[in-house]
Amino acid sequence: MYLYNVTIKIEQSRADEWLTWMREKHIPDVMATGFFVEYRLCRLVDDGDMEGMTFVVQYTLNNLDDFLTYKLTSGPSLQRDTQEKFGNDFFAFRTLMEII
Repeated sequence: MYLYNVTIKIEQSRADEWLTWMREKHIPDVMATGFFVEYRLCRLVDDGDMEGMTFVVQYTLNNLDDFLTYKLTSGPSLQRDTQEKFGNDFFAFRTLMEII
């Protein structure tokens, strides 16, 4: 199995809006692609930054082919939706890990 990890730093002033949007719109849209079997949404408790908040969304996949297909098909438009909604108020980086 694989874990697609998305780490997001969002401006403090937009954190509540972002969290609601993630729960109600973005994560359901990602899960609706059918490539992921479960997800976990986490908040970094103490990152030492008073100006922003850091969150992590972890999506579990059964195989690498599902990730590659997601990355080529659904991923770009879902990432674009986030960029259009939150602009420069957030920063995200993504990693793929194999669960061993």
